[in-house]
Amino acid sequence: MRAPTGNWGMTSKAKSLVRPSNPRPRSRTKNSSPAAVRAVPAPSKIPNRGRQSRDGPQGPEFGPKSDGVGAMPRPREVFEVSATAGTRWSESLSQTRILPRFCYRSAPTVGFMHFRSFDSSARGFWRWCLGMLIPLGLVSGAEPAVPNFSLLDLEGRNHELYRAEGRAVVLFFTGVGCPVARKSAAKLIQLRQQFHDQGVHFWIVNTYSDDSIQDAAREAEELKLTGFPYLRDPRQGVALAFGVQRTAEVVVLETRNWNVAYRGALDDQLSEGAERPEPKTKFLENALNELLAARPVTVQQTLTRGCRITFAQSGPAPSAMTYSALVAPILRQNCVECHREGGIGPWAMDSHGRVRNYSRMIEEVLLTRRMPPYDADPDQGRFSNAHRLSREDTQSLLRWIGAGAPRGDGPDPLSTPLTPIAEWPLGKPDAVIRLPEPQQIPATGVLDYRHIAVPSPRAEEFWLAGIDVRPGNRKVVHHAILYATWPGCPDDGSGNGVHVFGWAPGALPARYPDGVGKRIPAGAKLQLEMHYTTCGSEQSDQTEVALYFRPGPQLRSAETRQVATDDLNISPGAAEARHEATYTFREPATLYSLSPHMHFRGKWMKYELLLPDGGRETLLNVPRYDFKWQLSYRLAEPRHVPAGSRLRVTGAFDNSADNPANPDPTRQVKFGLQSWDEMFIGFFDAADDPKETSGKTPQDAAGTGTGS
Repeated sequence: MRAPTGNWGMTSKAKSLVRPSNPRPRSRTKNSSPAAVRAVPAPSKIPNRGRQSRDGPQGPEFGPKSDGVGAMPRPREVFEVSATAGTRWSESLSQTRILPRFCYRSAPTVGFMHFRSFDSSARGFWRWCLGMLIPLGLVSGAEPAVPNFSLLDLEGRNHELYRAEGRAVVLFFTGVGCPVARKSAAKLIQLRQQFHDQGVHFWIVNTYSDDSIQDAAREAEELKLTGFPYLRDPRQGVALAFGVQRTAEVVVLETRNWNVAYRGALDDQLSEGAERPEPKTKFLENALNELLAARPVTVQQTLTRGCRITFAQSGPAPSAMTYSALVAPILRQNCVECHREGGIGPWAMDSHGRVRNYSRMIEEVLLTRRMPPYDADPDQGRFSNAHRLSREDTQSLLRWIGAGAPRGDGPDPLSTPLTPIAEWPLGKPDAVIRLPEPQQIPATGVLDYRHIAVPSPRAEEFWLAGIDVRPGNRKVVHHAILYATWPGCPDDGSGNGVHVFGWAPGALPARYPDGVGKRIPAGAKLQLEMHYTTCGSEQSDQTEVALYFRPGPQLRSAETRQVATDDLNISPGAAEARHEATYTFREPATLYSLSPHMHFRGKWMKYELLLPDGGRETLLNVPRYDFKWQLSYRLAEPRHVPAGSRLRVTGAFDNSADNPANPDPTRQVKFGLQSWDEMFIGFFDAADDPKETSGKTPQDAAGTGTGS
């Protein structure tokens, strides 16, 4: 998909739509007149979006010539376009930078070329050929004109633009308290009632960075907007990507190609300093009627009279941003840990040139919230291992990329050698368990789980302060789980004994607080459950486990428990197959971490604590589960849980064709061990509170929960 192409830093008056739904210029008809085109002053500079990888080389012939800050030459004018003003439409179109600059002139056209200024040279001939091919759709690599994005609504549900169904999506940008946006609410409700059954979806996007969920929810309820997806854009990335500068702006997107059919005001009821009793022209309604009738949208852009949006990024303008002083430190602090030579990132952020090559991809994964890889709802729960970019850093990166990712002056901090990757992040282990011999993995096929006995480092009882797993071959290791068994030990439901620690992509080492540890009784036997997947060539693996001891006994014995159900029966094509499971705490306990687990069809999962007094608390909401990143979320403050409390886990699977990770949407899916089957498990680390008078050890109280 294409990275965003909005006009960065432009005023509302000068936002030329990224790509209109009917981009072919039209000749002036006999009934047209120059008055049909209303000129709007344009800004002095429109940032160069820096499209190189797909739009060809930058330079005087194929794109805006760089002046060191990515600025384009000053456009003469940007126009409000009507169907009777086709002759001048190429002027407005030229500002979108959809085509190379040579394709735009100010004379009657054939295709996109103008005979009046035709270049008779050989180069001019090829220019003319290209100009004729583009309108015919013969140039490959066409992508959507607007960026994909993902935002959460007020209930914590994820909404991804490119997965929206229907004919069109209408984005309405708002902020709590804006009088213009508030006055538009009744009109939005009426338009939604009018067009919803025709496949038009209305999304409200709150782009005020400091609006709380509570304030937004109160205003939505007051204005009767609770039936709309009310999306939160706290980092303001979507507003930046779409070039939105004022609230009450609408953007109409065609889902068939993700082109912009219309953007601007709802209607013309508001004017400078005044308000008509009734609108004379209903711009949005007219545009939707024409779009649904498969007619060209007559008016594709108008001015917006809403409230000016204040962006949280308060640093320099994009043209003044420097890679050395601003951008590289953000990347080094937040990204280089993985994106380095030998790291788990697919490419290394080791120079400005490398980052610039991937800058459009960085923009895309920021807008869709795929990076940094941390899927927890930021407004539900607090976690010590939260890995997010701040609003200011996000906006700095997006603005810098929008300005063309300039190098600027100064040294390149990313080229400075990094500290070598630690062999074990928690330090030198007290003991290392290794698979007794390398495991041979065939090139193809489906492999059963392997349960391999590994030697215990001690014959006597020991307590673990920390534990880590290092896969020997990340190409083929799907997961690794260390289990312990001993005479009379409880079973965690796996049939393998007690779950000690597990690794999957994205997992971090475990380190337990003071006074807490995992107890391994004397004489316990250990085994590693290894799940391998083939990768097309023969491989081998010898996974290792690092153990960190703590003098025992400890006050609390940490256990990895689970709330799960294997009663899964997911219908073919089901987009929202909901399930839930509940665990009851029979003893008072303390919660430390939460780890959702599903497979490819996993969509979302939520942990809620239901207290004996009727209270309810959302501990974790993962609105977009990603099987590639099976993260553990560590509570910033361990949560005491009274006896009788229930931990309820709810979630859903997406078995539809719209799920890009779905291996087979036509299949009835049930519980199974392989990735194309499904699981619904809410793992969590907890420890029962000490029994001061019972004489029982913490481990004696293990297994006191019930799963259903």
